[in-house]
Amino acid sequence: MGDVEWFFMALTLIWVLLIAAQYVRRKSQILSSLFLPGSIIAGLAALVAGPDGLGTVVEWIGPSNAWPTNGIIPAPILETWHTLPGILINVVFAALFLGKTIPGLKSIWRRAAPVITYGQTIAWGQYVIGLLLAILVLTPVFGMNPMAGALIEIGFEGGHGTAAGLIPVFEELDFAEGADLALGLATVGLLSAIISGTILINWAARTNRLSARTASLDADAVPNDMAELMQNGGGAQQSIETDPPIDPLSFHLGLIGISILLGWLMLQALIGLERMTWGHIWDLELITHMPIFPFAMIGGVIVQVFATRWLGRHAINRDLINRIAGTALDIIIVAALATLSLAVIGDNLVPFALLAIAGASWNIIGFLVLAPRLIPRDWFENGIPNFGQSMGMTVTGMLLFRMTDPNNRSGGLESFGYKQLLFEPVVGGGLFTASAMPLIMQFGAPTMLVVTGTFMLAWLAFGLLVVAPAGRARG
Repeated sequence: MGDVEWFFMALTLIWVLLIAAQYVRRKSQILSSLFLPGSIIAGLAALVAGPDGLGTVVEWIGPSNAWPTNGIIPAPILETWHTLPGILINVVFAALFLGKTIPGLKSIWRRAAPVITYGQTIAWGQYVIGLLLAILVLTPVFGMNPMAGALIEIGFEGGHGTAAGLIPVFEELDFAEGADLALGLATVGLLSAIISGTILINWAARTNRLSARTASLDADAVPNDMAELMQNGGGAQQSIETDPPIDPLSFHLGLIGISILLGWLMLQALIGLERMTWGHIWDLELITHMPIFPFAMIGGVIVQVFATRWLGRHAINRDLINRIAGTALDIIIVAALATLSLAVIGDNLVPFALLAIAGASWNIIGFLVLAPRLIPRDWFENGIPNFGQSMGMTVTGMLLFRMTDPNNRSGGLESFGYKQLLFEPVVGGGLFTASAMPLIMQFGAPTMLVVTGTFMLAWLAFGLLVVAPAGRARG
């Protein structure tokens, strides 16, 4: 078969795995209780069937003509899967703000300032913890690349999508093993968020720390399907009709394509500027190593603003955009996990465990110590979705919030949503996340420790001294 046929077969196999994973998830009480998305189950199943799973077992047993040492998945499909995350992550980020009403900065800040300061403190703290580990232990003791200091934020705050989307950057910076470690951390973070979050919710309910309601983990309070939580947008919205009409899916894919194109143009312009200025004068390359997806996100904001102005407020159907982004994210997670190198994690098992333990500990301690002080009203309800996101992904945070306050009496869901508008453009997959490794490569881990530590302390001080007192004064 040719490349196009293999590409089609690679996508087809992912969709088959997703259907099978959904069936297994619904039939397995253990998997349902863990709230693992079907994409992660499918990706882990593909990993087991691939060269690092079945292929490794065959090598241990001994060579045989009946069993290939690369598993049962053909090599061309694995090669295609390896390239998919870096491409499709642009779709996910281009769709972030399409179809959403973008309020003014003043409105966002008034509603979400406490959770913004909490989220920013935790995110920058993940860099601080990771860089300290890299400087004191990982590099001098284990000989790891200092860029390992960025892995906690990429894997925990960024999640599977960001870690997978940065695979080309890892490879370009000669730190290919970092991509496997980041994906492994994303999986550990997701499981840790669900398990520790459930424990924290039970603890808060028993100790009367919930002001909105007493949490009860009833079946009715927890969604059966994680995809249900990704539906945030008015179902009454209608996509625009054109003359002659095109299919609504084609129209919305076109909007995402325009957003990605705008992001690519912005990136190329900045690369050209860098080569003519600081890159030429000081031999300093930062923008050159950045991926497209943070700029695709900015392109999506531009498309949303112009679509609202020219076509009307309901021109873009947010539900359809969510479906497109959700499909892309499912493919990314399956492909990334299926091509994960278990050998790399095994070769770096102690550093990997140190990063995972340090990252999870920072998030849990930060939630218990900082959230009550930075969030003056309903600290648990408003803090738990941000806790879930800082260890897993946005959907994990929404799941934990729904377990805590299913009727949204605290208003934490709106605060969490507004916070994303001032959060994701920078960290958690934003511009700094994409440029963190090039910055460490250019300026060194100690310098970046000072930079990230300054940002962490600045957000923490601002939250404690300005935002929290103002929130208490308003009642």
